[in-house]
Amino acid sequence: MTSTTGTTGTTGTTGTACPHCGWPDASEPFQVVSRHNTAAGRTVWTRCGCGSLQVRVVDGLGTHVVSRSRPAEARPSSAGR
Repeated sequence: MTSTTGTTGTTGTTGTACPHCGWPDASEPFQVVSRHNTAAGRTVWTRCGCGSLQVRVVDGLGTHVVSRSRPAEARPSSAGR
């Protein structure tokens, strides 16, 4: 069984969904950016569908989003230059 919890703070989460787009943390779509094994389990960096970068810790208790960024700001296109 996988549980998803989070921390609070300016870059953390207040529940089990992305505070920027509302998509549930335990659902797809998210893109796995990298995975790293640790002594306590695994750290997985993912990107939410809205672009928010998330740090997830996978251990014996399940998967926990421990930190997340704001979605990347859209950069102006250079097509008109």
